[in-house]
Amino acid sequence: MKHPGTRHKARRRAVDLLFEAEAKGVKATDLVTERRELVITDESVGQIHPYTARVIEGVAGDQDQVDAVLSSHLKEWTLPRLPAVDRAIMRLATWELFNATDVDPVVIVDEAVELAKELSTDDSPAFVNGVLARIADLAPQVRAAAAAEPHTDC
Repeated sequence: MKHPGTRHKARRRAVDLLFEAEAKGVKATDLVTERRELVITDESVGQIHPYTARVIEGVAGDQDQVDAVLSSHLKEWTLPRLPAVDRAIMRLATWELFNATDVDPVVIVDEAVELAKELSTDDSPAFVNGVLARIADLAPQVRAAAAAEPHTDC
């Protein structure tokens, strides 16, 4: 068994927070803020890794686009019908596929499959892999288009 690295742990924490936020009906970014404040007085809460915060902010900021991409790649399923943990894993991975240009798309899909193995049902890893593999095919074009867009800092 391979030992999970720091990014894997950061992704797992992000999935946990996305799942918790959806279950509670709150913003995942608010949970990150809350945990960062709480860890000051309660170390058992654990530090929020910068990568965890980065992907949570990304998923939250692009949730409509992420959900639209996911929905368009689900065959015979709808996003609300998926197990909540699978939604969280695939939202995270979809955002990473399009935005985490420092990570190879193959690694992102593999990480999502690993998270599905750890956190979800026996059928989830294959399902997650199938959906994300189709989305990963779009990643190079989306990344290239994003890189070509002029960035304005206001």
